[in-house]
Amino acid sequence: MDEQTPGTPSDAPAPQGPTLFDWEFATDPYPAYAWLREHSPVHRTRLPSGVEAWLVTRYADARQALADQRLSKNPAHHAEPAHAKGKTGIPGERKAELMTHLLNIDPPDHTRLRRLVSKAFTPRRVAEFTPRVQELTDHLIDGFAAKGEADLIHEFAFPLPIYAICEMLGVPREDQDDFRDWAGMMIRHGGGPRGGVARSVKQMRTYLGELIHRKRDDLGNDLISDLIRATDHGDHLTETEATAMAFILLFAGFETTVNLIGNGVHSLFMNPDQRALLQASLAAGESALLATGIEELLRYDGPVELATWRFATEPLTLGGQEVAAGDPVLVVLAAADRDPDRFADPDTLDLSRTDNQHLGYGHGIHYCLGAPLARLEGQTALATLLTRLPDLELAIPPQELRWRGGLIMRGLRTLPVRFTPRNT
Repeated sequence: MDEQTPGTPSDAPAPQGPTLFDWEFATDPYPAYAWLREHSPVHRTRLPSGVEAWLVTRYADARQALADQRLSKNPAHHAEPAHAKGKTGIPGERKAELMTHLLNIDPPDHTRLRRLVSKAFTPRRVAEFTPRVQELTDHLIDGFAAKGEADLIHEFAFPLPIYAICEMLGVPREDQDDFRDWAGMMIRHGGGPRGGVARSVKQMRTYLGELIHRKRDDLGNDLISDLIRATDHGDHLTETEATAMAFILLFAGFETTVNLIGNGVHSLFMNPDQRALLQASLAAGESALLATGIEELLRYDGPVELATWRFATEPLTLGGQEVAAGDPVLVVLAAADRDPDRFADPDTLDLSRTDNQHLGYGHGIHYCLGAPLARLEGQTALATLLTRLPDLELAIPPQELRWRGGLIMRGLRTLPVRFTPRNT
């Protein structure tokens, strides 16, 4: 899988590189990423899908790549045959006519669409949604608090962002369980059949198209209605663009938060001293450590392991490595955010860390539009769990936990916990 380290003399033995993307790697990829940062920071490898790509692991190179407009988000720039392009994005999005969203386009189309979507998905809208996120969080905890045990992924971390983004989009409550089922197929797809994901994508696309069509005649106070209303110098989103944007806000918005909550709780379990500091801070009614803490959890074991696909539009040099036109480039956020050249003691969880310009939500023009909502959900979820269930603990040995296979996201399959039962 791994090739000779660039720059190694041909007559010298190449350092033995780590095995990438197997189940052992998924459990703890950080030692392998440390090796790559030191020995092969821009590393060409064959992915499990068969696609060959460059992995960028150092912080400085990652930050450069994320902002380099010679690295296109448009899969049309992929050098491989068309049939391989289906391996580099969301399964089924091409057939479902969902390609015109912010993760697949470049300026000037990206600039136009982001400007229009930003008119609808505003910081003010997120701030106004804060009480509802708290209500949803409490309601989900109420559902298992009396049992004394729960799977925090399936009973809490997964439904919270699904119901939150559905409400924000304006999906009627009677239809939200359908979205939960479709999203469940997507989040379980790691290592499994892509066909099931493609069917869910198609069902979601059909539903969103019909919902947008209905809302054009009955606009409400929701995100889809605001996407329809959004104009800029007479420009507006087409129905296809609005459908694709609603889809990607849902798709990109829920799994990142599932993993932020799950990985965050897991990191606190593995670092009890930091958890104790956070619980003491919350008990004192303070919020500063929660705010810096969520950023540190994003850096330390964040929800997005690799940034989404980029393709070189022309030959370029990255980290001293020559990248050919058409080559896929994957920025390894998880590796960059533990680069000792950028972060002091990068393998140590420090919730009070303030010098923390992590790349967990990207960098440059593709910086995650939904970051404020994910932060709100993550902060609310962790603070409420630790306050309402203060003796929360892992119900199985840590080595029995299993991580979902996949390329872009990093998250647990399950997170069984136990605690003193509490009446709601």
